Amino acid sequence: MTSSTLADFLLPEGFACPTPAAVLREGSAVLEAGRFALRAVGERRARRATPYAARPASRHGDPVILVPGFLAGDGTLSLMSRALRAQGFRTYRSQIHANIGCTLNAAAQLETRLEAIALRRGSRVQIVGHSLGGMLARGIAVRRPDLVSNIVTMGSPMLAPGAHHPSLAASVDLLVRLSKAGIPGLMSEECVAGSCAQQSFGESRQPVPAGVDFTAVYSKRDGIVDWRACVDPLARAVEVTASHLGMAFDPRVIDVVSGALLRTSEVSAVEVDRGKSA
Repeated sequence: MTSSTLADFLLPEGFACPTPAAVLREGSAVLEAGRFALRAVGERRARRATPYAARPASRHGDPVILVPGFLAGDGTLSLMSRALRAQGFRTYRSQIHANIGCTLNAAAQLETRLEAIALRRGSRVQIVGHSLGGMLARGIAVRRPDLVSNIVTMGSPMLAPGAHHPSLAASVDLLVRLSKAGIPGLMSEECVAGSCAQQSFGESRQPVPAGVDFTAVYSKRDGIVDWRACVDPLARAVEVTASHLGMAFDPRVIDVVSGALLRTSEVSAVEVDRGKSA
């Protein structure tokens, strides 16, 4: 069952909404958070045991911006950001406090943020997007490959944005009703059934430009979206064992993300060296 306001084209044939009971799988997020805590304790002990002069001080190449999912804000990716920083990545917030507004407006805000970071750092930016955040990342990569060197999506149903749990459908309906009632800054009917939705979905299906790496992380344990919708045929697909919510902090997922980021950073470093020697 999908939202009553959701356009049919957002749930193509071959995809389905998770059953109401599927959300029970999200309970593993507690274990995934515990796994993060245990690793953090171990890493803190190892860092204390390492002399300051022996600690790695170098930073990886391209900066990284983390983009939260639907109904979420930057805080939901703070643990991942902390872990990536500890590994040498320079991370930035998207400045999205609550991802509940028009997707085109959110994309425009994110694009402005990317421009500022790229100008400051003098390089393109890598984007890590969770759920809806990944779909925003993919659309921006299509429009602005001059700003984006790599996108890593986590549980992002790009092939079928409507293939989500009934609880999210209810949340979408509520936002649309509140928007109709005159409350500004919320997702409107145009965003889920009109030209706004068509443009966003259309951009998410266009080819990723050459020179932009793309990794799609998905989990068959996902209780919020249909995992099949997260496997973009144009991406390097990586399966993990985590809940939808847990992808934001499960250390095993963070390892996959950091590996994808490091791969692009190493390529960028080689290109910079070639440019200097040319």
